[in-house]
Amino acid sequence: MVLYILYIKADLEGIDSLSFVPGKNICISARNPLSQTETRERIVIDPSELHDAEIPSHEKHRNEAPSHFALKWEGQRTRSTIRILSDSSDEDVSARKEGKGKKSSKRAKDGVTLRQMTAEDSERFVPILKLECDGLEPYAFHPMGEEFTLVIKGGVSMEKVDLSSGDWSDYDLSYGSVSVSNFEAKFE
Repeated sequence: MVLYILYIKADLEGIDSLSFVPGKNICISARNPLSQTETRERIVIDPSELHDAEIPSHEKHRNEAPSHFALKWEGQRTRSTIRILSDSSDEDVSARKEGKGKKSSKRAKDGVTLRQMTAEDSERFVPILKLECDGLEPYAFHPMGEEFTLVIKGGVSMEKVDLSSGDWSDYDLSYGSVSVSNFEAKFE
């Protein structure tokens, strides 16, 4: 299994923090690491649904862990899987939501701590999501809307921030103009 981290970068104006909302559907594009031409575009993954292997145990060629997404590339004997991991450990998000995940410190085994993006992080990539992948290589993240929340200077929280176009802005007489611009995402 290979661990991929989703990093985001954006310019924040009038915003204290931008956070990824755990448990929301995510949309990614992935490719077969053995054949760069085999891709699946805009895969929507529901982190609340953890699927067990559908292959009978006598047909398995390896022990397949439960996953949030699975597919079988043409010519492959085993399924390729993606499992979304939580921000505080290497447990999966669905186990944490049910209260079953293992307890751990904020620093994960891989040394990368997931966190929110702050105003000081403008123009720097920040780790926000971990994917444990077996036979899949994510290469693009596609915001669909509602995956992010933000806190405006002064403590006002805004939910359902839609970054699908790469930019977001709002204006109110009480807090003025706020915006997220030049949104970028990458997997490493």
